[in-house]
Amino acid sequence: MNIFFVSDLSKGSIALNKEESRHCIKVLRLKKGDPILVMNGKGSRFHAIIENPDSNACQVTILDEERRQGDRLYHLTIAIAPTKNIDRFEWFLEKSTEIGIDRIVPIICQHSERKEIKTERLEKILISAIKQSGQLFLPELTPPVPLKNFIRQSFEGDKFIAHCDAGEKRLFKDSLSTGKNVLVLIGPEGDFDSVEIKLALEQGYVPVSLGESRLRTETAGIVACHTVCLVNQ
Repeated sequence: MNIFFVSDLSKGSIALNKEESRHCIKVLRLKKGDPILVMNGKGSRFHAIIENPDSNACQVTILDEERRQGDRLYHLTIAIAPTKNIDRFEWFLEKSTEIGIDRIVPIICQHSERKEIKTERLEKILISAIKQSGQLFLPELTPPVPLKNFIRQSFEGDKFIAHCDAGEKRLFKDSLSTGKNVLVLIGPEGDFDSVEIKLALEQGYVPVSLGESRLRTETAGIVACHTVCLVNQ
């Protein structure tokens, strides 16, 4: 059944936004009385029917709750440097959302080649990913923040930094505990510089390895995300 997203969802009559309305009426050609599913990105998915098939503001009636997804036993934040090629960063957003992630923080590092992102487009990618994958929670995407500011923020859970510099590092999968909140730092194409690594370690971040291969930024983000999800299965 076709799924649509409405952030402020409650039982009764509501209107889909313009983009969702156009897709519903112009693309899918749904009509009055057709059943659909509506999700809010906050854990719920509802049965609904189309009442007024307006391509600018399609009115639907929310019926019964079809599915409710409970909160995970852990909270996963990945702070990652946006890639120079924005398509690769968008791929990370899509796939990590499909796997399961709670918060994505774009960080600006010394070696970052991209320091600005268009969050409106990226939010649409996240919404599309939860609709496609069946995930019922929309990840939080924060505005970009300098790494040196971000690592000073408090976090209740285990904090890790995945970097390629020499030094003693445990495998990431061996450093995780089930049911604990996790924050992972993933650097830009040129990796973190030595000063950034030192600052992170001073703030309690644990250095970890994601494996023997040298991974692209977006690949490292996916590996980290998937590893946390697998450990918590």
